[in-house]
Amino acid sequence: MSTVKAQQSGVFFRRPAPEADPYVREGGHVDPGQTIAVIEAVKTFNPVKSASAGIVTRFLLTDGTEVAQGQEIAELADENT
Repeated sequence: MSTVKAQQSGVFFRRPAPEADPYVREGGHVDPGQTIAVIEAVKTFNPVKSASAGIVTRFLLTDGTEVAQGQEIAELADENT
């Protein structure tokens, strides 16, 4: 199990717009470099990308939550486990 961490502080969002589907749902597959969320800081939305492939087992934050740099955002399981 690994985690995806925030690269900066800001406000966490799992979807690109309030009415849009999430970038990825819990239980969904992600590839390295795939955007799984965004962090809004100073009116700029910055992508949060997965560093490795795997399955998102759960998100540790909900939309609109303040996040600190280095804080864990999501848990990833290796697909082979």
